[in-house]
Amino acid sequence: MELNGKINHSVCRWCYSKIPLETLALEAKKIGLKSIELLGPEEWPIIKKYGLTCALPWGEGLTRSLDKGFNDPTNHEELIRGFEDIIPKVKAAGYDKVICFSGNRRGMSDTDGLRNAAQALRRLMPLAEKHNVTLVMELLNSKVDHKDYMCDRTEWGAALCEMVGSEKFKLLYDIYHMQIMEGDVIATIRKYHRYIAHYHTGGVPGRNEIDNTQELYYPAIMKAIVETGYKGFVGQEFIPSRKDDIASLKQGVTICDIA
Repeated sequence: MELNGKINHSVCRWCYSKIPLETLALEAKKIGLKSIELLGPEEWPIIKKYGLTCALPWGEGLTRSLDKGFNDPTNHEELIRGFEDIIPKVKAAGYDKVICFSGNRRGMSDTDGLRNAAQALRRLMPLAEKHNVTLVMELLNSKVDHKDYMCDRTEWGAALCEMVGSEKFKLLYDIYHMQIMEGDVIATIRKYHRYIAHYHTGGVPGRNEIDNTQELYYPAIMKAIVETGYKGFVGQEFIPSRKDDIASLKQGVTICDIA
């Protein structure tokens, strides 16, 4: 499929887990996607056979945990070891980002969580800078899907970026999650875009197709993203609700592929 080129399109593997990865890679190529993301090191060689990149790789072990993250000092040593292991692997594979998470509050104040997370992340920045790999923390909603998750507002994530003080720590702005938490998506993207290294889609409510069955108008959101000067990837992360998953994926890419 011929795409317009203003958006670099990606898809999150877990939304299509019932489809073999090689089949998904083949179908992604037909649609015009450049990436399948949220894959671990053992999966990277599979998509490389099809000329695809992994715009946002997974780590391994505790680095993949959403609820046990950088906000809790008891996780720091294990997380640091995990990212010290995965960052060189990401670089060696030719990728330049890896996802990370704040963890849940568990009664902790947001101020303490900021301080704790920044302390650990600053320890990783020299290695990230050496290998030119960006740690990308996902913004998730704590209202519906990830109860008690700390990095649930863009303002908090931006404050953490400032505290870490390195271009190798940024945010994953998940449009679905942030519509649920704070709305005002386009204005938020314009305000905080310098802290954002990646975007995800998803229909609200329900996290299904991003068409006229939901409340967000994705062409306008994509236009706003492009206008910030963003050159990275947009990952489709909706859960197909129809029988033909690939047709839903193609529709989502078409909706986001602004002229």
